[in-house]
Amino acid sequence: MAQGTPPRRIVKCPQCGGPSVYGPDNPFRPFCSERCKNIDLGAWANEEFRVPDESPPDDQPFGDPKLQ
Repeated sequence: MAQGTPPRRIVKCPQCGGPSVYGPDNPFRPFCSERCKNIDLGAWANEEFRVPDESPPDDQPFGDPKLQ
């Protein structure tokens, strides 16, 4: 390793769990490959990752703390 060069950081690929180089020499970081990156992108496009909605059902009042 050259002087001043930081050590290569290996992380777990968020898609497959395999090792992935987290650095500028890996254009797919934090993923290990283009395949894993595209699988994750497809999951986002299909709305498989969602944030829970805390709004009340449509038949409930919204925003009035006296009624909650």
